Amino acid sequence: MARRGQMKLNAFLHPTGHHIAAWRHPQATADAGVNFDHYVELARTAERGTFDAVFLADSAAVRDQNIDSASRVARYVVHFEPLTLLSGIAAVTRHIGLIATATTTYNEPIHIARKFASLDHISKGRAGWNLVTSSGEVEAFNFSRDQHLAHADRYDRAREFAQVVTGLWDSWEDDAFVRDKASGHYFDPAKLHVLNHKGPHFAVRGPLNVARSPQGRPVLVQAGSSEAGKELAAATAEVIFTAAQTLDEARAFYADVKGRLARHGRAPDTLKILPGVSPIVGRTAEEADEKFAILQELIHPAVGLSLLSQMLGGVDLSGYPLDGPLPDLPESNAAKSRQKLLVDLARRENFSIRQLYQWIAGARGHWTIRGSAHDIADQLETWFVNEAADGFNVMPPYLPGGLDDFVDLVVPELRRRKLFREHYEGRTLRENLGLPYPKHPSTDAAPEPETLAHAG
Repeated sequence: MARRGQMKLNAFLHPTGHHIAAWRHPQATADAGVNFDHYVELARTAERGTFDAVFLADSAAVRDQNIDSASRVARYVVHFEPLTLLSGIAAVTRHIGLIATATTTYNEPIHIARKFASLDHISKGRAGWNLVTSSGEVEAFNFSRDQHLAHADRYDRAREFAQVVTGLWDSWEDDAFVRDKASGHYFDPAKLHVLNHKGPHFAVRGPLNVARSPQGRPVLVQAGSSEAGKELAAATAEVIFTAAQTLDEARAFYADVKGRLARHGRAPDTLKILPGVSPIVGRTAEEADEKFAILQELIHPAVGLSLLSQMLGGVDLSGYPLDGPLPDLPESNAAKSRQKLLVDLARRENFSIRQLYQWIAGARGHWTIRGSAHDIADQLETWFVNEAADGFNVMPPYLPGGLDDFVDLVVPELRRRKLFREHYEGRTLRENLGLPYPKHPSTDAAPEPETLAHAG
């Protein structure tokens, strides 16, 4: 029997789009990274299309350290800090979820807990935190380090980090703040819970000085596909973003991660798996091909080679011929799963270095498809009904046109097939994703927490 239900859709927004040459597109807003009106337009378009959320990636560094290629790209050069941007967008939208990336490698749990709880209050329950461990070596240099933390150490820290953040989000019960002017009680002392966490990486007393948020907790998103990343997602995440190229790969990942949930006492539908997809949509297949060709012609070789080097973990490929094969590479300490995906692809397709960077230029290893709205819907439906995805992280190749095309052409086709909503089901991001409200731990007859006066 074919799978029933409706898919979930996020709009993953890079400033000018996901294609590496998107900023050069004739319709692109070249200053998009620091253009608030541009982002407001995108968020309202996604909301018009009843997307579940907009999602912003982030980096605390200019990723490309090669001045020739860096001077030719718009991605990760100058762009808004995402939580600041989403707070502004919250004020001019009503339904769309607001998901931002924040790294556990170069933050403290109290910062993340406080900022995302605040965003959840400001947006009336639409916030989501994309938990990542920084993969780029260059970020280390902006945080008083001379090298990146090892991959295993980053994930060990991330697990404890997530534990502390969720604990801080539970500092107050839902009805702790009585604000009774007559009695003089602002909050009920019995409904305050001091965390007092002590672990290998963190010692955090608490409580959080933000009330429990409208969703109970912001939605927790995770974006790692390595073995450590999958295990972290199974333990903590409610949404996972991933990259897959084929239906078989996506089904295997889906079954693997969903199969881990029972060990953590979780039901399969408490985690939504959303692979990235970069759709190039035309009114005909020929028009979509023409749109793709325009973007591909705008790739500068220095930019393509630098992007590939970054995604392979910082490997220097400058000494190899562009039209020769990808050499054998050392294992990366950065993005391990993405390096393996690209090496496997190059070997399977017999790609040269040039062909490989042309192939990733659209979406950096995510699934790239093109065609008419009917063609695109067919492919998304195949993955959804065959349990390769619960929905998709839609990555428009250029903006605003790529998002407009999807909302105006593909969304109506998905609705016609009863695969996507006509209207928002709920008030919060959690409700629209079909995720349960997290009950406060105090309802589980846990031991009484320390009082604020006695916490040590």
